[in-house]
Amino acid sequence: MGGKRTQTDSGSRSSSSSILQDDQEGFSPTSSNALVLVQNAPIVSSYNERIRPMLDAIDKLRNLMVMEEGIQLPTIVVVGDQSSGKSSVLESLAGINLPRGWGICTRVPLIMRLQHHSDPEPELSLEYNGRVEHTDEDNISDDIVNATNLIAGDSKGISDTPLTLLVKKNGVPDLTMVDLPGITRVPVRGQPENIYDQIKDMIRKYIKPEESIILNVLSASADFSTCESISLSRSVDKIGERTLAVVTKVDMAPEGLLEKVTADDVHIGLGYVCLRNRIRDETYEEARTIADRLFETDPFLSKIDKSMVGIQVLADKLVQIQAASIARNLPDIVKKINVKLNSYLSELNKMPKKLSSVAEAMTAVMQIIGTSKESLKKILVRGEFDEFPDDKHMHCTARLVEMLNKCSDQLHECNESDPKSNFLKEEIAILEEAKGITLPNFVPRNAFLLVLQGKVKGISSIPIGFVEKVWSYIEDVVLSVLMRNTENYYHVQLCARRAGHNLIEKKKERSINWMMEIVEMEKLTDYTCNPEYISEWHRLMTEQETFIKKVLQDYQILGRDAKININVEGIGMVEVGGLRKYPQVLLSQAFDLKMRMTAYWNVVLKRLIDIMALHLQLSVSNLVNKDMEIEIMNELLEPNHGGGIERMLEEPPSIAVKRQKLIKSIKKLKESKEVVCKIMDDRFTHADYLV
Repeated sequence: MGGKRTQTDSGSRSSSSSILQDDQEGFSPTSSNALVLVQNAPIVSSYNERIRPMLDAIDKLRNLMVMEEGIQLPTIVVVGDQSSGKSSVLESLAGINLPRGWGICTRVPLIMRLQHHSDPEPELSLEYNGRVEHTDEDNISDDIVNATNLIAGDSKGISDTPLTLLVKKNGVPDLTMVDLPGITRVPVRGQPENIYDQIKDMIRKYIKPEESIILNVLSASADFSTCESISLSRSVDKIGERTLAVVTKVDMAPEGLLEKVTADDVHIGLGYVCLRNRIRDETYEEARTIADRLFETDPFLSKIDKSMVGIQVLADKLVQIQAASIARNLPDIVKKINVKLNSYLSELNKMPKKLSSVAEAMTAVMQIIGTSKESLKKILVRGEFDEFPDDKHMHCTARLVEMLNKCSDQLHECNESDPKSNFLKEEIAILEEAKGITLPNFVPRNAFLLVLQGKVKGISSIPIGFVEKVWSYIEDVVLSVLMRNTENYYHVQLCARRAGHNLIEKKKERSINWMMEIVEMEKLTDYTCNPEYISEWHRLMTEQETFIKKVLQDYQILGRDAKININVEGIGMVEVGGLRKYPQVLLSQAFDLKMRMTAYWNVVLKRLIDIMALHLQLSVSNLVNKDMEIEIMNELLEPNHGGGIERMLEEPPSIAVKRQKLIKSIKKLKESKEVVCKIMDDRFTHADYLV
């Protein structure tokens, strides 16, 4: 049969040249010559010579798998319900036999590349899984089945891995199409239960891109509005602007077909083409002759316009639609390739240089440390946050001041700092126990120290808590900066994390110990050279005589049990009813002790806050300027941790995979760019042909 077809094609070559000549004069399927061409010519498109380079370019892009980079290509996608006649249509276009049988014949995306060439001997090959197998017309059907089984398995399941069929044959139209499995609702033995959903998902994936042209194959006897393939195509192409319908098996249901294709109830924007399927042992030429006669003589089919019938009309429509789609989409494809290529090149350039020596690794480490030190100086010391403008957590000096102010508020608002609390009662109790054989108008120093020690002990947890909170915050900031700057060096990142954590723990422990020492200093002795202490004590003592008189006078007038509130300058309103029972000398000593402590306590709190602030500044400065670098280098050089410097030469798997993927994608896109740039140059050279 292959030889017979070759002879027929060879005999029709003169007609083929007449088609090309007619096209130069302006061919259209609706022209007066259309019927003659359909009857006499092989199925070779009149645009072949001019659109072949564009189609080759798109096929090269498809072979380069540029679609894996998110760049969609103009594609004719063949869809249809099971047994709609898809295989018969494709056979008639390609002039070869495709697998037939019960159930799903197409189980993988079949990319059919049809190429017209003048050699009378056809060239057929299959490409899949990185291999190319040559075949011939007699064996192509079996070879497709075998290749499909290798891709999708011997069962009746489907696979999304494509199989490419290249057909170089005299008289075929220059077309590239993707044939997808026919839609079936009910799984048969050997098929997965969700076969319907699998097929739908595959079809939707191919027809969803705006660049896809949908060739929807419908049986003439079917109700178009209920066809699954129509429902799917309308879900992505609502007005049908990129859908062409092929109506098959017209000889089985000719009555009413004219009304169905002219009414267009299902919105087929690119129109309809009606075909009679080749049956049994008919040759392709015999089938075309029978079809031509049918459309001329059948009382129903003869009324359909000749621009809507026959395989030649379908071939010409597809070629013209394909050429227009490629020409329309090429500029956008070029743009997308450039955008992707520039993005990948930029991403590759941002990746760390692959290190080849310990010297290079050491240089990289020093750069990382230098960058980290500068970032931390900005945010922890100088208060600059241009690197983190929107991340308030990293505006460190502001956050540290807030923590310091909160600590100050806690110190001033705690019970130990409230002079009104148990006014003079604590002082009287301590004086009672500290009294000795001394002059009565002196305040014993040990009494002052006992009061001071009690107050300092009461607040000691506040500065310790502040230190812990501050270093926890600084650890978070330091590790964030280190992780960001070492993200491309996994082994250094591990060492930097350990070093950062260990360093902060040391600094925290040192600060806590230092803070506890400061607290002990404040407990040990009472000293200040701050003149505010004396001036404040003198100011507060001006109320002493008045206060004592009020307490004792009110006692004589109101009695021992009466409640009395007195407003003491610098202290506030205090309740003194319980003080009437004490002698004047003891009240005077207690008042003096209270005012001395009040004046001195203000100095103690300010001193604590100032010292904490200065210690914090010094600790952070040392951390950034010297401690961090030393700690990281020690960690990297620590033999027990695997030699971090040497291990930098081992690129982490994630980085290596990413680098290789980028290099592969860049190579693919550069090759794709060369392909489209060449075809764009040719396109502008022959722009008049593409209008």
